Amino acid sequence: MTSEAKRGEWGVVPSQETESEAKRGEWGVVPSQETESEAKRGEWGVVPSQETESEAKRGEWGVVSPQETESEAKRGEWGVVSPQETESEAKRGVWLVADVGGTNARFALVDGPNGVPSEVRSLPTREYPGLAEAAAAYLGMVGARPAAACLAVAGPVTDGTFHLTNAGWPKGTPEAVRDHLGLAHLEVLNDFEALALALPRLGDDDLVSVGAGRADPGAPLAVVGPGTGLGVAGLVATPSGWVPLPGEGGQVDIPAATDREVEVARLLRAETGAATAEFLLSGAGLARIRRYLAMLDGGPARDLTPRQVCEDLGDPLSREAVEMFCALLGSLAGNVALTLGARGGVYLGGGILPRIVDVLQGSAFRARFERKPPVEEYMRAIPTALIVHPGPALVGAAVRLAQSLPHLEPA
Repeated sequence: MTSEAKRGEWGVVPSQETESEAKRGEWGVVPSQETESEAKRGEWGVVPSQETESEAKRGEWGVVSPQETESEAKRGEWGVVSPQETESEAKRGVWLVADVGGTNARFALVDGPNGVPSEVRSLPTREYPGLAEAAAAYLGMVGARPAAACLAVAGPVTDGTFHLTNAGWPKGTPEAVRDHLGLAHLEVLNDFEALALALPRLGDDDLVSVGAGRADPGAPLAVVGPGTGLGVAGLVATPSGWVPLPGEGGQVDIPAATDREVEVARLLRAETGAATAEFLLSGAGLARIRRYLAMLDGGPARDLTPRQVCEDLGDPLSREAVEMFCALLGSLAGNVALTLGARGGVYLGGGILPRIVDVLQGSAFRARFERKPPVEEYMRAIPTALIVHPGPALVGAAVRLAQSLPHLEPA
């Protein structure tokens, strides 16, 4: 990471946090034991159609079949806590945290608000009928007895219900999941709300600068991230601590600015009925851009995966698709910064961008981010950085538990 994006410039570190606590060197950037097949699903936000069941075998994914019987997942292995157990009795266990997307549900255990996520497992959402069943399967695998849980989901959490936008799961309630797991305390929040809460905990090793800028300490922060969908959230400092601003910013209209982008947006509207940003700024959206560009040029519209598009940058249309993706994301991120007044910085999350860092840094992303007349000077001062921490939403979920249960510490 360059010195321009050093920790002090971002101005997001609580004064009591030490450098060693923030850098999270225990995690590194990419876990060395992670295989390519383990990584490919969540990074691109799509499930390759040719992937067989054996590729997602139990040893690789840590998957527990939804058909597992009660005797196989007996109470002692799951380590569930009786619903009647009080919070003081529940202090014996660690905290359960999760980052649940449309493709994968990632679970971990955290030993307190400053703990590093451990026992991290990724379970494909398609293997389970709902969030409660996926969480129960994870607890069965690791044999944990959590004191509390915070589960971040890729979708809206409103009116006491949650719904994963890009997963085939029905709507659910935190109470139903809590009762299914037998926990004393469980929360469900939007995944980008959790990601936003993690921002002040990120250190130098967790970020890669994309352009210049210098943060205004204490000013609002924002995070934007393309993956299976497109997430957006903010974070505001208050006298009582950081407060996240979740929303569904990925459902805004695509900020097409060039003639070529307008033509792509026209094809999108003709196909889907709307020019929604998430339909282009996501894993599936990247492949869609490549297909639309081929249609505009009168060539064959090849059905490529986003991975194939990114790995074939020698192909002119694939290169153009990735560069258009970055440019559109720059305009969208700039809109978010203006809306939230995010002078503390705009962070980029999701699983796609870490795979195209060089292209992102050399693209029109930053120029489009700043091109907001008549406030270009205002925009040039706002730093932008890519998050390369392997599990920031898990960290944010632990932060949320620490805020909700300040006196509930794992033993």
